[in-house]
Amino acid sequence: MKKNLFMMLFLFLGVSHLINAQQVTGKVSDDSGQIPGASVVVKGTTNGVTTDFDGNYSIDANNGDVLVFSYVGYNLQEITVNSSVVNVTLLPGVSLDEIVLVGNRAKPRTILDSPVPIDNIGVAELKKTGQPTVDKMLTYKVPSFNSTTQSISDGTAHFDPADLRGLGPSRTLVLVNGKRKNQSALVYINDTPGKGEVGVDLKSVPAAAIERIEVLRDGASAQYGSDAIAGVINMVLKKDVEFTTVSAKAGVTTEGDGFNFGADLNTSINLGEEGGYLNFTLGYYEQEQTNRAGTPGKDDLFGVAADDPTYGSWLTENPDLGMTVGQPELKIMDIFVNAGAPIGTKGAEFYTFGGLTHRTGKSFALYRTPYWVQDPHNLLHDAGTEYQGFQPTFETDIVDNNITAGFKWDLFGFNVDLSGTYGRNGVDYEVNNTLNVDLGARSPTSFDVGAYTFSNTLANLDLSKEIGAFVVSFGAEVKGERFTAKAGDAASYYNPTGSGGAQSFPGLQPSNAVKATRDNYGVYGAIDWEPTENILIGGAVRYEDFSDFGDNTSWKLNGRYSLGDKGAIRASYGTGFRAPSLHQIYLSNVQTLVSGGTISNQGTFNNVDPIIRDGLGVPQLTAETAKNISAGITYKPLRNLSLSLDFYNVKVDNRVLFTNEIGYDGDDGTTNPVEQILIDNSITSLKFFVNAVSTNTTGVDLVANYRNIELGKGKLTATLAANFNNTEIDGKIDTPTLLDENGYDIFNRKEQSRILSSRPKTKALLGFDYELNKWSFALNNTYFGEVTWQHATDVDKDQTFSGKIITDLNFGYEFSNRLSASLSVSNLLDVYPDEIETGGDVVTDLGGRFKYPWEVSQFGTNGTTISGGLTFKF
Repeated sequence: MKKNLFMMLFLFLGVSHLINAQQVTGKVSDDSGQIPGASVVVKGTTNGVTTDFDGNYSIDANNGDVLVFSYVGYNLQEITVNSSVVNVTLLPGVSLDEIVLVGNRAKPRTILDSPVPIDNIGVAELKKTGQPTVDKMLTYKVPSFNSTTQSISDGTAHFDPADLRGLGPSRTLVLVNGKRKNQSALVYINDTPGKGEVGVDLKSVPAAAIERIEVLRDGASAQYGSDAIAGVINMVLKKDVEFTTVSAKAGVTTEGDGFNFGADLNTSINLGEEGGYLNFTLGYYEQEQTNRAGTPGKDDLFGVAADDPTYGSWLTENPDLGMTVGQPELKIMDIFVNAGAPIGTKGAEFYTFGGLTHRTGKSFALYRTPYWVQDPHNLLHDAGTEYQGFQPTFETDIVDNNITAGFKWDLFGFNVDLSGTYGRNGVDYEVNNTLNVDLGARSPTSFDVGAYTFSNTLANLDLSKEIGAFVVSFGAEVKGERFTAKAGDAASYYNPTGSGGAQSFPGLQPSNAVKATRDNYGVYGAIDWEPTENILIGGAVRYEDFSDFGDNTSWKLNGRYSLGDKGAIRASYGTGFRAPSLHQIYLSNVQTLVSGGTISNQGTFNNVDPIIRDGLGVPQLTAETAKNISAGITYKPLRNLSLSLDFYNVKVDNRVLFTNEIGYDGDDGTTNPVEQILIDNSITSLKFFVNAVSTNTTGVDLVANYRNIELGKGKLTATLAANFNNTEIDGKIDTPTLLDENGYDIFNRKEQSRILSSRPKTKALLGFDYELNKWSFALNNTYFGEVTWQHATDVDKDQTFSGKIITDLNFGYEFSNRLSASLSVSNLLDVYPDEIETGGDVVTDLGGRFKYPWEVSQFGTNGTTISGGLTFKF
């Protein structure tokens, strides 16, 4: 009923009357000519455009409206509209004057005006990192953001968990044009950073479609709802562009593997004479595998020595034990659209944007050596030939699609934005080049092992108005979510002897299939008060109600004291929350074993299973809650020099965690109550999700930019940015009573290290950009601080992997204003992480199969990659 009332309100406002506006045109330039890509915004609204290649713009505005003009590296200018033509010349300035939309639901502000820290990164800056996808570009541009390639980790290898400020993938909200992006269908259940969490598929938005990315480094649940505990990433899509742009880029590692190739097209079409636009992006990217496996020449995991009389010759020929450890094979195809059109002559606008991404990938499982798994029926080798073993492949087919449509208009002086959004992510799995031992000669060598989907449908209504010294905003959101899991084919999970079904990944069983839904609605209100030109005080409150676990109220206060054009002092305090994802509530992956006439189960049991809830006494999953405080200063001691320093502290209570394995205690003489539950339900071991840990994260962000430095005949820009953070567990882990009373550890030292030390606690970027006539040069140094892997039980076997500096070099040359070329060398000095030291525990590197760490990560293991590209505009 509540949802229906909101829908009726949306429809009522959607047909309300509109107010007059006129079309204003002009050109934005500097001392040397036009400025393409400059931002033009009607002050106090979200109505904005960017200039085309010749610096021209067109925007709907009334006489008396104030137009705000800004561009990276230039001082902001405000001009009151009193005619249909407004030209402006911008003067060189610094990034503190850039306009951003994220962080305020009512009114765009500059970075200088914002009471919270925000990064504003143009697509040109992203591409200068030399990285192939958006998640990797952000890793080398935002110190508090991390995402690295995972290997030998099933589906996780195809998504690469990403997080902000070390708080895990689940606690960063991702927006596209200010609207919520759907999460991925995958829960990261493998032994990687972000284990047990759900993130957004950042590979599903192509860089070619993006104008800029705004990164809000502050909790924002009071404005945006669930998931915004660590911050918000807003991807702003391109609108009008003067030229059709075609780009192509290819690269390869200096090891001769990992070849990659990408091509994209971006263009726009003017829709009529009133400022309508349609921007279209088409993209393709592919990459080949890399291999950085260890080469032990023996197998301590299975106790096979290098001079083994039976398998010694095989080990000599295969010192890497047949492994492929590195980036997976990948192919991505994208189509993205961003369009808008005025309606009538009263200033209303219809807009729509969205995209479709199709991605296929192939990663690798542990190689089945000839002394591990046999092939007696010659399924994977020819009869009469010597059996060499086999390496199963884990192959994915991922589709991510989203679409938003909405209207903007004026209603009784309020800026109104009414929109609907649908987003979906689906992943289908296959395991190939493998077999199911239990099926014998009848076994396939290729298996459909199941699929997951997640989708959400949203309706949003946002209203805002500037009333004297106040800016008020309020709105509502209705959201429906759906999570499904589909069983694999029967051959993939057939497992009567306990051999594990399809080797490397047994399929999802019919008992794991699920169709789960939930609804929630939220309402929010916010107010900004500027009693003087220098003082800003703001507050926001948001109420959310979820159909499955209950409600939450979050609030936030912030303030800013302006130092004129020199900077500002700012601070904020607020509460936040994150709803447990449907995936975490309903995911199960239970493997059935039949041995000696006994049936048993092991794997992940979901939160609604009676064994978990009634037997072990695990409570229903509920929302995580957070308290977030930040304080900082921005300062411009010189016109071209800007500095910002921000402190933050984030306390998260009742974090949802994925437990380690719970099984028998090893004492054969007694049976404790937990073991009795396992026996009664024919379970050998289990894992589950539970709200059980509280964390305290403290950090500092530093950003310094010095632009327009005269150096010879060119200009140099220097950037220093750094993040320092530390996360600790507050109090004891909240173990369910039955497990605690019987001495079970549900979150051991190794699992704890995934949230405490699997990402660098220190990360710093030092970059130099030099422009000389038609040449551009970029030298970037990224310091990835140390990470620590903790042994599950033995502190003496812990290992800290030292910090390393990755140096990237980028050259660009403009043959003309239509044709340009680039050359990038990523990881110029061929730096790798420290090698694993096992401390005598052969499981640590799986008998030498892994040379470099995979359960904690810094920057990957590809080494040096050389790439070249061409861009043509017509």
